[in-house]
Amino acid sequence: MSQVEVGKPVPDFTLPATGGGELRLSDLLGSQHLVLYFYPRDDTPGCTTEGRDFTEHYARLTEAGATVLGISRDGIRSHERFKDKYGFPFQLLSDEQETVCELFGVMKQKNMYGKPVRGVERSTFLVDRDGILRHEWRKVKVPGHVEQVLAALKTL
Repeated sequence: MSQVEVGKPVPDFTLPATGGGELRLSDLLGSQHLVLYFYPRDDTPGCTTEGRDFTEHYARLTEAGATVLGISRDGIRSHERFKDKYGFPFQLLSDEQETVCELFGVMKQKNMYGKPVRGVERSTFLVDRDGILRHEWRKVKVPGHVEQVLAALKTL
């Protein structure tokens, strides 16, 4: 699979989702914009803060016509615990095979305590109702990020 590009259609994908079953990108298109945020790991400080920020602004995001989805390599069991613990109102998708992470180009070599590790680079993508990638934020810094996403939604 090739990587996504701003201004081009996002290839369809299917991933296991919290709440049971699978979520298919093409099933969501048409009525809502999609905010896909990729994060490194469930229940870690930065990822918890990011999830809480999306939760805090969830009403504004949905009023702007967006569906929010969090994606990481963690399994569904971990996602269910993480979602329940913090009351996230959106679904979390499990990409244990890293297929969608690779499609969006978020798998990167990172440095953890002086050792190279391969992991998810915190990134967010805004896909319009027609399935076109309209905005991307890579190397996301959590403070103020959701406001950037809201501002971009207003331009669609």
